[in-house]
Amino acid sequence: MLGSLLRQLVSGLEGIPEAVVRAFRNQKKVIGGRGLQVAGILKMFQAITTTKPTFICVDALDECVPEHQMVILESLGQIMRESLDTRIFMTGRSHVRSEVERRLGGAADFLLIKPTGEGITGYLREKLRCDTAPEMITSTLEANIMESIAQISSETYVETIQGLCYAKLPQDNS
Repeated sequence: MLGSLLRQLVSGLEGIPEAVVRAFRNQKKVIGGRGLQVAGILKMFQAITTTKPTFICVDALDECVPEHQMVILESLGQIMRESLDTRIFMTGRSHVRSEVERRLGGAADFLLIKPTGEGITGYLREKLRCDTAPEMITSTLEANIMESIAQISSETYVETIQGLCYAKLPQDNS
């Protein structure tokens, strides 16, 4: 994931910093031409993020393997500590909150955002309207969908960690 974030960051630049070009060239010289390691990726991130304000978005953090979550969060924490103009926005389900707090040093502010019944209903109606098999949606099924989904919708949270926003999605209980 860090490599993908770096690729996206570099693609948004007018020119690639010499430190980044040099690091990629040095990796090609390694036997087998292995990919960049976390330390190398972090050096490249810092070469870029210390020179310009940067906003990083990580979606569905909870879907990462727990070992990768740890590395990602520690890496993002390091980037933020060394690049004060860097801000991060993350989304994920509530069970990763404690890991976010632990790995980023508890620098989190949590804000509660509750979806309205009207917002949920509007979203569901639009999804049903755009369904690719509308003949399968009877009025009874549509009513059941509208009722059951609205009942199980839960709170959504946004956490802010030194400019890092972390949105919690409802936990999947299936």
